[in-house]
Amino acid sequence: MPLIAFNHFNIRAPSALLRTVRDFYVDVIGLEAGPRPDVPVAGYWLYLSDLPVLHLMEWPDGPQVPDLEEGYLDHIAFSCRDETTFIDRFEQLAVPFQRREFTLPSGEQLLQLMVSDPTGLGVELNFIVSSS
Repeated sequence: MPLIAFNHFNIRAPSALLRTVRDFYVDVIGLEAGPRPDVPVAGYWLYLSDLPVLHLMEWPDGPQVPDLEEGYLDHIAFSCRDETTFIDRFEQLAVPFQRREFTLPSGEQLLQLMVSDPTGLGVELNFIVSSS
């Protein structure tokens, strides 16, 4: 039973924060809000092209955690193009970011832009920098 593809990640947030999280991933990161099945919990599905890669789910404030879902998630990452557009958007929206550059084992140059979403989750945007 081999894995065949990444499907999605899910962020739980209280109702007062959920719309802010959605707006961050749409307005800052560039995902698109799209259709979602009729499920008994409020939320949103955000799409990368035709794939619903981010599920947002309303979850009350407080210590309750679903069984088997407690952990140490640090960040998520996206492969991207056009770093200038992201940097301009971050500056226009006053989104703090960090920039890191290094050489991959393949010899390609990688640029990473790091931001935090409204829940504190790190979001890493990766760009292969052309040598020309």
